[in-house]
Amino acid sequence: MDQRGHAAGAATVTMPAPARPALLCPPFDSYSPEALLEHFATRTDVHFFAMVDPHETGREQIDAVLESRFEFDHETHRLPDPIPWTANPSRDLEWHIRLHEFSYAVGLGVAYRETGDRRYRDRWIALTDSWIAVTPPGFIGTDVTGRRVQNWISAYRLFVAQGDASAIPPGFHLRFLASLSEQVNVLCADRAAARDHRALQLYAIFLAGVVFPELADAADWRERALPRLVDHMATDLLPDGVQCGLSTDYHHRVLESCLAARRLAAANRIAVPPEMDAMLIRALEFSMHVHNPAGIVPSFSDGDARGFPDLLLRGHELFGRTDMLFVATGGARGTRPHERAAAFPDSGYYVVRSGWEGRERDQHLVFDCGPLGAGNHGHFDCLSFELFAFGHPLVVHPGRYRYRESDETNWRAQFQATAAHNTVTVDSRNQTRAQPSAARSGRPGSRVTGPAPDHRLLERMSEAGFDLLHGSVRSHEYDAVHERRIVFVGGRYWVIADSLVGQRDHLYEARFHLGEWAQGHVTVVHAPGLLALVSPRLLLVQPERDGVALVVEPGHVSSRDGEKRPAPVACFRTRATRATLVTLLLPCLGMPVLLPVIEELRVTGAGGRAAAPARAFAITLGAERDVWFFGGKAEHEYRFDSFVFRGRHALVRRSAKGVVTHVHTHAGAQLSDAGHAVYPPGGVPAR
Repeated sequence: MDQRGHAAGAATVTMPAPARPALLCPPFDSYSPEALLEHFATRTDVHFFAMVDPHETGREQIDAVLESRFEFDHETHRLPDPIPWTANPSRDLEWHIRLHEFSYAVGLGVAYRETGDRRYRDRWIALTDSWIAVTPPGFIGTDVTGRRVQNWISAYRLFVAQGDASAIPPGFHLRFLASLSEQVNVLCADRAAARDHRALQLYAIFLAGVVFPELADAADWRERALPRLVDHMATDLLPDGVQCGLSTDYHHRVLESCLAARRLAAANRIAVPPEMDAMLIRALEFSMHVHNPAGIVPSFSDGDARGFPDLLLRGHELFGRTDMLFVATGGARGTRPHERAAAFPDSGYYVVRSGWEGRERDQHLVFDCGPLGAGNHGHFDCLSFELFAFGHPLVVHPGRYRYRESDETNWRAQFQATAAHNTVTVDSRNQTRAQPSAARSGRPGSRVTGPAPDHRLLERMSEAGFDLLHGSVRSHEYDAVHERRIVFVGGRYWVIADSLVGQRDHLYEARFHLGEWAQGHVTVVHAPGLLALVSPRLLLVQPERDGVALVVEPGHVSSRDGEKRPAPVACFRTRATRATLVTLLLPCLGMPVLLPVIEELRVTGAGGRAAAPARAFAITLGAERDVWFFGGKAEHEYRFDSFVFRGRHALVRRSAKGVVTHVHTHAGAQLSDAGHAVYPPGGVPAR
């Protein structure tokens, strides 16, 4: 035997190397690299768009990339050239994910288009080529691959399809196509992804198939991806249009992928099934209503607080919806939506606004009375809400901050907790049991280990001058049941009534998380008969009651991933078996001269005895006096103030002269004044 293992004198047989799959279809497989680049740079029969995220493509951030300085989540690293792509310079896996998603490639393309500076083009080529040389195509995860494919194609449009193709090395262009094809096939092989990850992967496959029909696998990509995306939408979007994870931010991520696929299909005359459009319209209608008057979507559950006007503009362009155009442009164009209140019962989101008059005039509230949501993006926040008024978020959903931490505090768990939201905690416990857990990177996370609470919307009303939302939550972690009523009166103020019924004494704490604007600018006032928190933009007032205390706790808000700012939390607490906490929220445009007055009234039944759990409160603002009764039963008679009432709830307004001017109650209720004048439900009473 010789040293190579062949028998002496035997013939040497050379086995052919396995054939590599064809990259291109005929006739493009016969083109030279130069001719291929020329073809792609000059073709006019394929239409696609660059998706640009302004938060990821700022000029200062992109100029730093020229010097190999990369900043993600407020953490900056200067990397060597060429970049060791598979080594993470950060202790946080999220940082490495952001590096591999290549959003900065789009930013380099934008800067190149705006300036013509070839440094941006050369940097794009160098970064992409070095990634191709050393990185497995599915590195870290296929969700990262899907995002990278989208960013690569957006950058390709800016540098090649709209740029100066003569400056692009033909060999690099061919390597780019080969790597892109390999990455897309990795996505095609992955069937494990779900929810937002699956949507972005399917869109990336469809995008590559439409933009590069010259690639050998492109027809298969197109034919498979679009039907699967439509099927995925049918399972990922609830019947009310909201994405099943119930994160307002992730809803828009899924909507972005699905709308982009629909827009791409329209631009290239590709037919889509009608159910795709119906699902998109429902998802867009949720987006339209959940945007606050400043054009921002509150960050319920995981995600950032940001706006998505571009998606609503796509809705206008694709479906002719002028109401979506109105919201997308802040009222500058289009027609205002017909409804100021909207219900999304499958997800449990309910929206109330004063109107569509503009950022500085409107009030807007989003109420969460729904399930925890699929996946692990849900927060333990049933019956929570966010309130916006007069240009600012006043009572805020604190956000996510980040998924993984390198320090000792498990911020992930803290931001998910019930105490981090605008609802009531019982004995400082979460509504849902969760345990700290080690995430993929070894950083702390949070894992749900108990059943989600039972939730139910009990009643909803919306009419001129009055809105009511009434929900309940029953946790499996304690015996107390929480009911919350939210009323919006006269387009001016809100009342939050929390009723808690336990089988033994509990510590009940109703929290209201204020925005970062309130840090250092709130004062607790103990006026006669009142507990009040006073700030330049919001008053929170409760009637003073034995055993109820108001304290200001330290808190945080996080409007963007990786950002965390201090903000105060107003906390009304009491220890009891049964408790009712009624809080008046009055948005204002400066420090108030006079505090509103809220006082509890005696409620009796027909026999003159106290009629618990029914409650009545008188609220005086200026010359007007409102009386709100709630907690009754439709078949029982109640007496409060000067009224005799049979029903569940009623709000009655008297003028300065004591004349009843408005009555709001439910159908079938009966209200009379001292047994004489009878008032019908809704609007101005009969004379």
